[in-house]
Amino acid sequence: MDTAYKTDMMNKLTNKVETMIGQIGDKSPHVAREDGKYDDLAHNWWTSGFWPGLLWLMYDVSGKQSFKDAAWEWDAKLERCFAEHPIGLHHDVGFQFLPTAVIKYELTGDKEGLRIGLEAANYLAGRFNLEGGFIRAWNTDNAVGWAIVDCMMNIPLLFWASRATGDPRYKHIAMKHADTFLKYAIRDDGSVCHILSFNPESGEFIEQLGGQGLSGTSSWSRGNAWALHGLAIAFRCTGELRYLNAAKRVSHYFIASLPDDHVPHWDFRAHPIEAEERDTSAGAIAASGLLELADLVPADERRIYANAAERILHSLAERYATWDRPEHEAILVEGTGHKPAGQNVNVSLIYGDYYFAEAFAKLNGWAHRIF
Repeated sequence: MDTAYKTDMMNKLTNKVETMIGQIGDKSPHVAREDGKYDDLAHNWWTSGFWPGLLWLMYDVSGKQSFKDAAWEWDAKLERCFAEHPIGLHHDVGFQFLPTAVIKYELTGDKEGLRIGLEAANYLAGRFNLEGGFIRAWNTDNAVGWAIVDCMMNIPLLFWASRATGDPRYKHIAMKHADTFLKYAIRDDGSVCHILSFNPESGEFIEQLGGQGLSGTSSWSRGNAWALHGLAIAFRCTGELRYLNAAKRVSHYFIASLPDDHVPHWDFRAHPIEAEERDTSAGAIAASGLLELADLVPADERRIYANAAERILHSLAERYATWDRPEHEAILVEGTGHKPAGQNVNVSLIYGDYYFAEAFAKLNGWAHRIF
C-alpha cells in the first residue's frame, strides 16, 4: 500500500466523517441497517464511546475544529451514566472513556477529562475478582463469575491510569486479568474463546463458553481480534514478553484463518464457512492491532504483521466501504454483531468504523494516540 493510497484514504475518511457529523448529530450510534441510518442508544450502552472517539481521532489527524467541537461534551454526557445508570455500566467503561475523557485530556490537557477518566478507571478496578484474578464482565446474575475476551481492550484504561497517577495498582490489576486470560482463554493453536466462567467465590476455573461465538470450542473472529490487539497493548505498557508472544500466536492464527479477500467470517469455525456472514468490524479491529504489533517487533518481523494489516484494510476500503453512498451514515457494511442470538447480522457497526479509521490513522503516522 503506497503513501498516496494511504493519504487518499485518510482524506476520504475526513470527508466522510465530516458528513456523518451532520447526519448523526446528537445520536449515540451502534448499528446501521439496510437504510443506512444509525440508531440512537442510551449513553450507558457499551458502544457509546466510539462515535466521539472517531471525532477525536479525526480532530487529531486533521486539525479541523469541527471534529473537536462535536466531540467535546461527550465525556460529560457519559459520566452522567454513573449516577443515572449505575447498573448499566460494566467492564466496557474502557471502550466508553478511553476514546472520550482520556483522549480529551491527553490532547487538550482538560482537567475534567482527567477526572472523568480516573473515575472510570476506579470503577473498572472495582470489578476485579481477587480470588479468580479477573475483571468481572456484565452485571447480570449469571455473569458474576464471567470474564470475557473483550476486556483485553478495556484494561488499557488501567494502564493509562497508572501512567497518569504514578500508582501501579491499576497496572497490577490489568496484568492479573491479562495473565488469567493467557492461562485459560488462548488455546494451543492461537484461537480464543469469548467467555471464561469461574466460581466467583473460590475463583476456580469452570469452562470456556461460546458467547457471541458459535460455541465454547469455536473461534469467534471479533474475539480473536480483541485478543491480539489487547495483548499487543499489554506488551507496550509492560514490556512483558509473555504478552508479545501471545499476541503473535493469536495473530498467526487470525491471519491463517482469513479467506481469500482477507476479511474474516464471523466465526472461523462455522461450517460451511463459505456460506457464513463476514464481520468487517473484526477485520478492522484486527488490522489496527496488527499495526500495533508491527511497531513492537524486531524489524525483520515487522512486515509479517504490517502486510497482513494492509491486505485487510485494502479489502475493507475497496469492497466494504460506503464511499459512493454519501447518504449512508456508516463507513463499513457487512458487520456481524451477535449471530447466535440473531442480532445485528449484516449491518454497519460503529466500532468497525472507529477501528477502520484508527488503522488508517496509524498508517498515516498518527502521533498522539494513547497507546
